[in-house]
Amino acid sequence: MTATLWTRAELARDVASLGVKPGDTVMAHAGLRSVGPILGGPDTLIGAVRDTVGPSGTLMAYTDWLWEDEWATDPELRPHAPAFDPRASRAIRDNGAFPEFLRTTPGALRSASPGPSCAAIGAKGEWLLADHALSYGYGERSPLARLVEAGGKVLLVGAPLESMTLLHHAEHLADIPGKRIKRYETPFLENGEVVWRDLEEFDTGNPIVEGLDDLYFAEVVEDFLATGQGKRGTIGAAPSVLVDAPAIVAFAVDWLERRFPHPDR
Repeated sequence: MTATLWTRAELARDVASLGVKPGDTVMAHAGLRSVGPILGGPDTLIGAVRDTVGPSGTLMAYTDWLWEDEWATDPELRPHAPAFDPRASRAIRDNGAFPEFLRTTPGALRSASPGPSCAAIGAKGEWLLADHALSYGYGERSPLARLVEAGGKVLLVGAPLESMTLLHHAEHLADIPGKRIKRYETPFLENGEVVWRDLEEFDTGNPIVEGLDDLYFAEVVEDFLATGQGKRGTIGAAPSVLVDAPAIVAFAVDWLERRFPHPDR
């Protein structure tokens, strides 16, 4: 480390040491404060990961968007509710600054499904984000499904284990009874006009079924790492984790189905 600041080269070294390789497709979550002072800020961490995956690799992040359900249900607020525009709508603040910095990086793209939206940059960016389903946008027609198809990886840089958005894809795939479903309206900006659409989704804002802790994703990731899969390390000053996307999705589906079996299975 330098005297006061982490450099792009130092962070790229750490990312590579954890197991990210040229050509990888990586979905990243970052708790930037955990990394410590970075020369150039979040853009430097983005650059470090991109340096590591190289021109044939891709970096993706979960963006979501700034939206409150009451904007659709409150008759006074509804006419003024901001419509979703994948080119301009801000990423949700709950996931820190990293997704919005990636979304606004020159050359980055953003998928068209509001809540499940992702941003990506690199060789597979357009393919990862294309044809993102508006309803059930964590399912088979999602960037998460394509990350698995691509044999991608998930990188947590100082981010809590429960922030691993890919596990919402496992929730979608798991054949378990009693999944919560959320139905709602969302405004889209289409050809300069606001169009409201009815959408439906497994409720990702709460545990997918009764009987799960609010932060149960962390338990799934810990159990996965305990099998010897994945790797822990440090990027900058941040405790970090790297896992294989197909492997952890398969593990999480099995984890859920063993705990919540169908009565007739």
